[in-house]
Amino acid sequence: MIRRTRYELKISDAFSVLPIVVLIGARQVGKTSIMKTYPTDGFRDTLFMNGQDPETAALFEKLGSIEQYLKVYLNPEIEGLLLIDEFQYINGISTMMKLLTDKHEHLKILCSGSSSLDILQKVEESLAGRVRVIEVLSLSFAEYLLFRDEKLYKLQQEVDTAAGEAVVAPLMDAYRDYLVYGGLPRAALVGDVRQKAEILNDIYRTYLLNDVRHFVANEHFVGFNRLIRLLATQTSNMFNINELSCESGLGYASCETYIALLEKMYIIKTVEPYFTNKRKAITKMKKVYFNDLGLRNIIYGSFNEVEFRTDNGALFENEVFLELCRNATSATSINFYRTINGTEVDFVVDGFGDRLALECKFKRFDKPNNVKTLNGFCDEEGISSRYLANMNLSANHNGIQFIQGVFCDRVKV
Repeated sequence: MIRRTRYELKISDAFSVLPIVVLIGARQVGKTSIMKTYPTDGFRDTLFMNGQDPETAALFEKLGSIEQYLKVYLNPEIEGLLLIDEFQYINGISTMMKLLTDKHEHLKILCSGSSSLDILQKVEESLAGRVRVIEVLSLSFAEYLLFRDEKLYKLQQEVDTAAGEAVVAPLMDAYRDYLVYGGLPRAALVGDVRQKAEILNDIYRTYLLNDVRHFVANEHFVGFNRLIRLLATQTSNMFNINELSCESGLGYASCETYIALLEKMYIIKTVEPYFTNKRKAITKMKKVYFNDLGLRNIIYGSFNEVEFRTDNGALFENEVFLELCRNATSATSINFYRTINGTEVDFVVDGFGDRLALECKFKRFDKPNNVKTLNGFCDEEGISSRYLANMNLSANHNGIQFIQGVFCDRVKV
């Protein structure tokens, strides 16, 4: 298995101050693999348990039962690391984890689950002050390269952003595929594009639609399918719930409920507008992004090459957004700015008081251009860090850092 060190560092940081860490995210993003590859050098012993196993669930019905089991299969002192996959299937698990970690101070628990609808209800109240919840996204572009070709990964990590196009060309080839097929690990590990599409279709049909059926009324299921396809067409754009309601055939309240459901299942993210002047800026409509581009494209119904797509700008902006999310902390806010007359900045990022603004352009530049909208907004808001993500140019011009999409993970938020 390939290690995803970004999450290992987040887990270790959490364990330095808390006894319990929960990994949450959509199905098939690699949570179980992160658990199984997490370094255990600092722990006396480790034990992996599967919450979907009825026998495992039965052990957690009583504190005495799980303690007796851990004394045999972990160690008599119940010290070390307990790994619980799909922990939301275990009734009363939050209470039992609280009792275990309160009683056994040298026990750490790392667990995972695929639906925050189940998880957060069980975690937030009973484990307050004892748990850190870490959202796991699909592979970043750098992780995608690591899964596909370690040499390309080293190139992306080590090359200067101003390197010539001949040096960066292999990265660009991989990036084009990544924008179309996304970063779900099962799809990333396959080279054949037809197989990638089949795997993505399997994941969508087998996992997403299966999970959704538990929360969508039978009479709404056709409308819900229309809704998710409509959101796919709106990727990286503002959406209007009234319009979605009319086109999907769902009521306004149902549309709101199901959009919230898709967020809680980590299929989409919605982004609030940024404003300091309510009279000038749009303040109510949100933008929508998908948590994985491959999943978005199976819903959208197209795996055409990115250069020949009418939605390539939307895919590029969505990918840059996901890189910002991966680098963000819990204190980071990501918004967009748009005025009533159409002036727009794609992302305004605020983390610990340090702000940056970033504009996305799916295009090639022969030379840096002046970007009056971005500079004008930043001057007005007092933002010094300014980026323009694009397809080929890395340069600093007139206070704006032009950065290639393949290096957008270097934008620190």
